[in-house]
Amino acid sequence: MIVLFSPQHALHAPAHEFFRGERVPCFEKPSRAEFVRRELAARGHELRVPAHDSRPLLAGVHAARYVDFLESAWDQWLALNPANAFAQPFPSVWPIRTLRSDVEPANFVARLGVYSFDNGTPLSAGAWAAAKAGADAAASAGILLAAGERAVFCASRPPGHHAGADFMGGYCFLNNAAIAAQALRSRGCDRVAVLDVDYHHGNGTQAIFYERPDVLFVSLHADPSSEYPFYLGYADETGVGEGLGCNRNLPLPPGCDATAWFGALEAACATIARYGADALVVSLGLDTYAGDPLTTFRLQSDDFRRLGAVIARLRLRTAFILEGGYTAAELGINAANVLDGFESA
Repeated sequence: MIVLFSPQHALHAPAHEFFRGERVPCFEKPSRAEFVRRELAARGHELRVPAHDSRPLLAGVHAARYVDFLESAWDQWLALNPANAFAQPFPSVWPIRTLRSDVEPANFVARLGVYSFDNGTPLSAGAWAAAKAGADAAASAGILLAAGERAVFCASRPPGHHAGADFMGGYCFLNNAAIAAQALRSRGCDRVAVLDVDYHHGNGTQAIFYERPDVLFVSLHADPSSEYPFYLGYADETGVGEGLGCNRNLPLPPGCDATAWFGALEAACATIARYGADALVVSLGLDTYAGDPLTTFRLQSDDFRRLGAVIARLRLRTAFILEGGYTAAELGINAANVLDGFESA
């Protein structure tokens, strides 16, 4: 399988984040993508650098003012004080209900709050470059599928499925799955399905497509009543307007085992089959693995081969987009197992 990988991902290497109120070393770090790259190369997959610029597609996914802010955020931070090169900015205020988000404040940290929905997504000097490289990979994947490839995997970071049209969060800056779907739509696919199998609900992807009938979003994930992102991902969210019926959430309880998880996956695939998609984008979160430090599901490495095989049964051109998964070496094994299962099915 073609694997799209950019060394630019390593430019985003923040030192710390806030997790449950504590300052801790970042879980989302460059070694994640490197473990995946090494394992895929060892199993004979073809590694390529992304060849297409995602910028023409960004306007169909993200608000222009958000992209402008994200691209210039680190320079704005340094303009306040050159010593900020050795510090990470975090938002401390957010325009929650009754407060305005349509006007950008003059204060940088307040602007950061306008474009963030949590304080666990650290900016770094290379955040934009890494996120843009990931978006380029997603765009390239969509274009390759439209040109006839059966499947492409984006071994990129930071992840993307928590990023909305005009906000970052959950380690995500640009929504790679949405960009891949938009690339497919721009190249002649009438209907695209996005299947999100990350432990956490892809709130950003859902929000981007919630009113659109041309992209189906289906997600199986931990119940948001007790797990991040908390405020989206419930079963009664089915789309609005022209997008009504084009959104399906399958929340699962803490400690979910493989039997229950694959039951939900089969239900998700049945929804995709009924939709009649021309192509599929998989938000491939691998944090459903039993050893992941941030989650509670109990999938084992061999289960990821089965995941790939189930997806292959849909017989759709498929873009796999790396999302979560924080177990270092096992992340590479689990990613490669998905591709093995898909290709051998």
